[in-house]
Amino acid sequence: MKIAGIEISHADKLIFPSAKITKLQMVQYYESVAEEMLPFMKDRPLTLHRFPDGINADGFYHKKAADYFPDFIKTIKVKTEGGTNTQILCNSKKSLIYLANQGTVGFHIWLSKKDKLYKPDKVVFDLDPSTNDFEKVKEAAKITGDFLRKKNKDPQLMTSGKKGFHVYYSIKRTKTFDELRPLLKDLAEELESQNPDIFTTAIRKDKRNDKVFIDYLRNAYAQTSVCPYSLRPTKNAGVATPIEWDELKNTKRAAQYNLENILKENK
Repeated sequence: MKIAGIEISHADKLIFPSAKITKLQMVQYYESVAEEMLPFMKDRPLTLHRFPDGINADGFYHKKAADYFPDFIKTIKVKTEGGTNTQILCNSKKSLIYLANQGTVGFHIWLSKKDKLYKPDKVVFDLDPSTNDFEKVKEAAKITGDFLRKKNKDPQLMTSGKKGFHVYYSIKRTKTFDELRPLLKDLAEELESQNPDIFTTAIRKDKRNDKVFIDYLRNAYAQTSVCPYSLRPTKNAGVATPIEWDELKNTKRAAQYNLENILKENK
């Protein structure tokens, strides 16, 4: 069977065994959300989270473009601490389907684009709960949104598909990651100081108690954030899903949307 011109291999292989979701179903999901997902990926280097044998087997993060990738998979050479690395770009449905057919469950994107790799156009705060208290991380998301609006930002909200939320906003590409990081640290620490019972900026997990960790550290060169509409390697195939702020109050869990229900709920 072909999708977007790509022959789907091992279509019946179970990628999400608990949910009985096959590779074909996963690829069909990515075909269905390609129009919504591709604008978030356009011109950004990718890290793939691949599980060729399903999520119950060991997966791996794939950054370097493989020699066997076809010519239509676009790439970009980026500087690394050890020299350079040729990373993957995904600007077309055909590329998305090819990469999904390689067993890619999750797509993680840079916060900068290929023409200005050192200058991000996006800021992400990852709100990571220390416990299973979802109401607390919901409250943290609302507080973060209100806080950023007072700072003249236009925050957007996304369920992570796993445990928490991402709050993100667009910025002009005028500062490098290194120039931006102290400003984001100040914002995170201000949020923490205003709401000490809710937030923590403690990097060590054993120092967080039952608070919500504000992860601003991913806003760095070559770091990534999960792409909106990406699947996550969870039992029920959770989806990182952008939602409107007024939907937050009715959100019951970070993995509320999954491969089985997201398309039905968004019709």
